[in-house]
Amino acid sequence: MTEENELEKPGDEIVSDIVHGRITHLPVSVDRAIEDFHDSSQEWRRLFSELLGTFFLVLAAAGGGMMGQAFPNTISRTAAVTAPALTVFAIILFMGKVSGAHLNPAVSIAFALRGDFPWARVPGYIVVQLAGASLAAWFLAGVLPVSAKYGSNYPASGYAAGIAFVMELVLTFGLVSVILGTASGAQNLGVIGAFGVGAYIALAGLWASPVSGASMNPARTFGPDLVAGDFTSYWVYVAGPIAGAIVAVGAAFLLRGRGGGASGSGAAQGDLNTKVANPRKP
Repeated sequence: MTEENELEKPGDEIVSDIVHGRITHLPVSVDRAIEDFHDSSQEWRRLFSELLGTFFLVLAAAGGGMMGQAFPNTISRTAAVTAPALTVFAIILFMGKVSGAHLNPAVSIAFALRGDFPWARVPGYIVVQLAGASLAAWFLAGVLPVSAKYGSNYPASGYAAGIAFVMELVLTFGLVSVILGTASGAQNLGVIGAFGVGAYIALAGLWASPVSGASMNPARTFGPDLVAGDFTSYWVYVAGPIAGAIVAVGAAFLLRGRGGGASGSGAAQGDLNTKVANPRKP
């Protein structure tokens, strides 16, 4: 097939041929897109997307506890754990195509370990996720006459930090498994991914939040802790989610083999000039 014929093909057919190795010389537009991936001017869009998405997530997640403290008997535990789940659902739909909608350092690390996300971009994602979470907590503390600690996560009274750590590990193992699973093969559909992740967050919070708060996200806990100046047992909410993410990556390998394919990379990176490590893998 000549380059001219390749250029005349619809976009979906070109992508299919690239994935299956039928095109040896990429069309000029695709070549340019790959070159643009290395252009730092593209990264600010992804970083802004992560900052904005994490801001909205923590606004809902920390806002439930802080609103409940400011206005007693108005926010139930069910509402407090469902609000961030629905927020994540919406965020994945409206900005997942830009940055992958990680919103969580543990998720960024998991995608990188899986081979679906470049390690070079992980530090930037984590920094803006922490910044977005902090901005949300500062906003809430400025609006509400209560401490940001009421929007954070701490081990339940009478429970050792080690128990909370195990809970966060197990919960994050499940969360990242859902994220990696809906980001592979036939499941790589925005609505399905958004529904699966949002549903898991809500269900995990409903049954497990009394023990550890069901954070599953180092950034989500960092923001309120920073604003409140109270990092009591914060290690639980860093070590637990990251350990759970690592276990989930191992489980994904056992279930589906190595990552780095077109579907997983697209879900992890968004559609903004996606870099695929193993283009022959769907």
